Amino acid sequence: MKQHPRRTRILATLGPASDAAGVLEAMIQAGVDCVRLNFSHGSADAHRQRAAAVREAAQRLGREIGVLVDLPGPKIRIGRFAQGQVRLRAGQRFDLLAEADAAPGDEHAVGVAYLGLPGDVAAGDVLLLDDGLVQLQVMVVEGTRIRTRVLNDALLSDRKGLNKLGGGLSLGAVTARDRELIALAAEVGADFIAVSFVRDAADIHEARKIALEHGSQAALVAKIERAEAIENLPGIIAAADVVMVARGDLGVEVGDAELPGLQKKIIHETLQGNKVVITATQMLQSMVDSPQPTRAEVLDVANAVIDGTDAVMLSAETAAGRFPVASVAAMARICMGAERQFERDTDYEAAPRGLQRVDQAIAMATMFLTEHMQVAAIIAMTESGGTARFLSRFRSQVPIHAFSRHPHARRQMSLMRDVFPIAFDSRGMYQHDLARAAIARLRDSGLLQPADRVLFTCGDNMEELGATNTLRILEVPGN
Repeated sequence: MKQHPRRTRILATLGPASDAAGVLEAMIQAGVDCVRLNFSHGSADAHRQRAAAVREAAQRLGREIGVLVDLPGPKIRIGRFAQGQVRLRAGQRFDLLAEADAAPGDEHAVGVAYLGLPGDVAAGDVLLLDDGLVQLQVMVVEGTRIRTRVLNDALLSDRKGLNKLGGGLSLGAVTARDRELIALAAEVGADFIAVSFVRDAADIHEARKIALEHGSQAALVAKIERAEAIENLPGIIAAADVVMVARGDLGVEVGDAELPGLQKKIIHETLQGNKVVITATQMLQSMVDSPQPTRAEVLDVANAVIDGTDAVMLSAETAAGRFPVASVAAMARICMGAERQFERDTDYEAAPRGLQRVDQAIAMATMFLTEHMQVAAIIAMTESGGTARFLSRFRSQVPIHAFSRHPHARRQMSLMRDVFPIAFDSRGMYQHDLARAAIARLRDSGLLQPADRVLFTCGDNMEELGATNTLRILEVPGN
């Protein structure tokens, strides 16, 4: 039972850089809590091998490591160019062809994969290619041809992504390819499935239905990267289990100036909705090629931690960068530094009123006590991890040791801030025996000392979901 003192979780993307012998295990030792398999790249066999490698490494190291599968979603891309790339000049005409059999592009035109694009744009709209590096203004739509004017000098190469400034593209989040990949996610035992380019709650409901049809109980992650998602945020948070601030495409659609405020809004509203939140995209981007982060990156990660994010994510840094282990170590170091510098006092006056669920009421009462009496730890007996999640929504300095007999539930707790999952089978045990066994486990591991005071939560019947109805204040006995 190995635990680290860091409260914020680290999600790291796997790829060629993490495949080398010993690297994955070193990344986990450096601080990875959950890994991301990016289904936009790589073969099915490669993803199967990486998922298996994670399970094996986690078992060797005695850690609960979650696996998050990231679906590609309806990423709109232009086609290929006859010469691989073209140089565009501001003011020139450049057409987009929404045709299934469009010829290879040149400096005058290129095909686009989304055939419905002409119906989603109008004269005056601005289209952004290659994460906004290329800007095109729509002049007129002529059938399948969108005539545009180039707004800036730029080099444009094959298969670059396309966004519409301000959003408004009508294509759904779950594609036919996503449906196939959800089946693969179920096969590899994914703990989380991330849905890309979510528009509204219906996209999450659709993905969950497909996952359940394939026997997957994965938590659903809503990636917020479209302008429409901001308008529909309350419904998305209610439908999803986890929300990701996907700052790449979101920044392209809403503009860089709006991004910092939106990040804070998404984190705050997700926590208010009792859901888990991840902050992602280019957090330590310079470490793809450098062994040290920039000061701006340090501040970016620290600010996300201070805002209350549950987890921070590494992408190319660990998937394709030169320093995957150093990137994880730097992320862990920054998170812990931010946690030391900042303490959040929960405003219980602003906390939810009229709670309907007993387990939520127990969680609130528990966290209230952590701020009003000297407590060393919280011990939460949980089946699904729901009690631990409710507890972790109220920020405190007290570690939450979540005891569960279900490996899948423990791995889903790997993204919850302040929560440390522990394997424990509570079946057939009375409450008194449960408390005594759990405290002894933590004391024998050096996580509690004699005379420490702990808060203990459990249910009358621990085999039922949402059954937590008991809060006890206990003292750790001597050896």
